[in-house]
Amino acid sequence: MIRYAFLACFLATAPAAAQEIDLAGAADDRVLPESRTEMQMSFAPVVREATPAVVNVFSRRVATNQHPFANDPFFSRMFRSQPREQNSLGSGVIVDASGVIVTNNHVVAGATELRVVLADRREFEAEILLTDEATDLAVLRVHTDEPLPVLPFDRTGDIEVGDLVLAIGNPFGVGQTVTSGIVSALARTDVGQTDFASFIQTDAAINPGNSGGALVDMDGELVGVNTMIFSRSGGSNGIGFAIPVEMVSRVVDTAMSEGELIRPWLGARLQPVDSDIADAFGLNRPRGALVNEIYPMAAADDAGLMQGDIVLAIDSQPVNNQAGARFRLATRAAGDDAVFTILRDGEEMNLDVAVQPAPGISDPAPYEVGGRNPLSGATLVTLSPAFNERVGLDPFQGGIVVSGVGRRSVAGRFGFRPGDQLIELMGMPVTSIDDVSDILAQYDGEQVWPLVVERRGQRFDTSVRLY
Repeated sequence: MIRYAFLACFLATAPAAAQEIDLAGAADDRVLPESRTEMQMSFAPVVREATPAVVNVFSRRVATNQHPFANDPFFSRMFRSQPREQNSLGSGVIVDASGVIVTNNHVVAGATELRVVLADRREFEAEILLTDEATDLAVLRVHTDEPLPVLPFDRTGDIEVGDLVLAIGNPFGVGQTVTSGIVSALARTDVGQTDFASFIQTDAAINPGNSGGALVDMDGELVGVNTMIFSRSGGSNGIGFAIPVEMVSRVVDTAMSEGELIRPWLGARLQPVDSDIADAFGLNRPRGALVNEIYPMAAADDAGLMQGDIVLAIDSQPVNNQAGARFRLATRAAGDDAVFTILRDGEEMNLDVAVQPAPGISDPAPYEVGGRNPLSGATLVTLSPAFNERVGLDPFQGGIVVSGVGRRSVAGRFGFRPGDQLIELMGMPVTSIDDVSDILAQYDGEQVWPLVVERRGQRFDTSVRLY
C-alpha cells in the first residue's frame, strides 16, 4: 500500500507537478514511486478534504418481540408482545451543500427517527427524501443555515482495477475511520443483494457501520457508496463492495428533483456467452450477452433488437450478462437513449434503445370473485412485466394469478393458494380479468368446473364439483 501512497500527497503538496499529471486522464498517466521520499508520502491531503463530507447516521426503530404463543387464543392473554427500541448505526455522504445526504437503504429502513452527526460533531435531525430497496440507496436531507462540505462525484468514469481507494465511515461505532486499499474488481454482478447490482469490489477494510460511507479515489472524489462485505466472521476479510457512483448519482438526482425513480426494462432475455456460444458465432473468445427472447412492444423490440443478437456493450461499457445490462440502463434517466453495440451476422452495429419502464400496471386493481363457482372468495390480478417486476415474478409471464384467498371461502376449500396461475376455465383459455368475468357470468351456478392451474411450474388439469 505504502508503495503507491505517494500519489495522494504528490497532488496536494506539489502544485507544479500536479499540473503535469492528471489522475483523471488516461491510464498511461499512472506512475510508480521512484524514490524513498515518494514511498513515504501520505494519504492525509486526500483524507483532509474528504472526511468532512462523511457523516454518521443513527437510526431508531420500534420492534416488537413476537412470543411463540402470541397467536394462541388463550396464551396470547398471558404472553403479550412488548415493543422495544432498536438503534442502528451507519454512515452517509453529503452530496449537496444544502444538506442532501446519500446512504444505504438498509441503514434507514423502518426508522422512526434519524439523526446525522457530522465530522465536526454537529448533530441534525434528518428527513427521508427517497428510499429505494432495489438499489439499496436512500437520500436524506438535514436543514442547516450554512452550506455543508460536499464530496464531489467522480464524473470521469475512468476508475480501473488496481487504482488506490479509501473507505471512509464509522465501523462498529468507534468513530470516523479511514482505510485504504485498491479496486479489486469492477462490475461484480453475481454477489448482489440488490436488483441492479454491478458493484465495485475493494480490499479496503469495510466493517459493520461502514454501510453508506464513501469510497474515495486519489482525486478526493466519490467513486462509490460502501454497502456490504463478504465475511464468515462478521469482520472484514478484504472483500468489500460499493455501489458505483453512476447509480448513486441517478438516485440522488431523482430525489432532488422530486421525481419518480423509473425502473428501466429492456424487454429481452440475455444469457452470458460461454465458449460453446462463442465458437458457434465465430468469436475469438467468450464476450457479450446473447439475446434469446424478446418481449413484444417493449424497448428492445421497438429498437430493433433481435433474437440471436449478441450485446457487446452499452454506452461503450462492456456487458456480459443480464444484470450488467440492467445496471447500465438503470443509470440513465427515463426518456434517454442507451447505445447498444451488438453483433449480428458477424457484423458490429449500434442501436439506440429507449430507457423506459416495464409495460403494464405495477399495482393493478384486484378482482374479487363472488357468485357460485370454485373461485368464489379468491382475489385475482392480471400479470404484466410491471407487476411481475414489483413482486419478483418472471417479467415475461402473463395471464391471471391468484393474489389472495379468503378464509373459509369456497376457493380456499378447493385448495386455491396465492400464486396459482389460472390457465383455463370451463375449457376456455383465460388471459385477462375480462375473460374470467365473462366465463363466470355465463356459467355461474354450474356444478362441474373443468380448469387448468399452474403452481410453481407444475400444471394441474382437473375438474371440481360444487356441493
